[in-house]
Amino acid sequence: MVEKKTWKEFRDSGLLWWINMILHTFGWAIVFDFSNYNKETNDGTIREVYPARVKFRGFDEKSVTEGYQKVSKYLKENAEILEKESLE
Repeated sequence: MVEKKTWKEFRDSGLLWWINMILHTFGWAIVFDFSNYNKETNDGTIREVYPARVKFRGFDEKSVTEGYQKVSKYLKENAEILEKESLE
C-alpha cells in the first residue's frame, strides 16, 4: 500500500523534525527551500527539497518542544491505523 502525501503534511506531523533530529547526529538534514516564505504561518511555496551535509547539531528548545508536540499529536491521531497496519 502506498498513499501519496504532501510535504506540508509531512512537516506538519512533526516527522520532518524527528527525522532531521536523527540525521543531525551524522551531520545531515533534509532541507526545504521555499519561495514566498511566511514566518507567521511557517509556510510558503516549496521550490526544492534535498538532503544536505550540515555543521549544526540539534534544535533550539522551542523547536524541540513543538516537534515533540506535533509527533505526539500525530501518534495519538494515527495509533489505531498504525497498529492495524503492523498486524497485516
